[in-house]
Amino acid sequence: MTRSNTAQRRGIDNSPTPEHIENMKVLAEKIFQPIREHFDRPIFVSSGYRSKALNTAIGGSQTSQHSTGEAVDIDMDGTTLSNTDVFNYIKDNLDFDQLIWEFGNDQKPDWVHVSYKANGPQRKSILVAKKINNKTTYQKYGG
Repeated sequence: MTRSNTAQRRGIDNSPTPEHIENMKVLAEKIFQPIREHFDRPIFVSSGYRSKALNTAIGGSQTSQHSTGEAVDIDMDGTTLSNTDVFNYIKDNLDFDQLIWEFGNDQKPDWVHVSYKANGPQRKSILVAKKINNKTTYQKYGG
């Protein structure tokens, strides 16, 4: 959840605070583990916790839940489980704050972003990220 090639290359400290670690535990309990149990396999995290410095270095949103330990990007490419299957399972079965079909095409996202707020109600926001004129835009999921 904290490993980052960018942080290693640039010498950025990506150590979470105790509060962020607690948020990651909740995320694991509410998101990771139910997916693992349902599909009976591990999940692959392409991006987890990002310190503010790392998030800035990669051009992430200043309000990213990755920086609070409340978001994860899951990418199952190279396995027999598709990102579409993971997205649909989360959408149909789990409580979450935000779920994003990240790029890809209409059949399969390149990866799945999901967040869970450790405190407070979950928004159940479902979006699709697309590049339009070389800029990332978010639209409501319509599927």
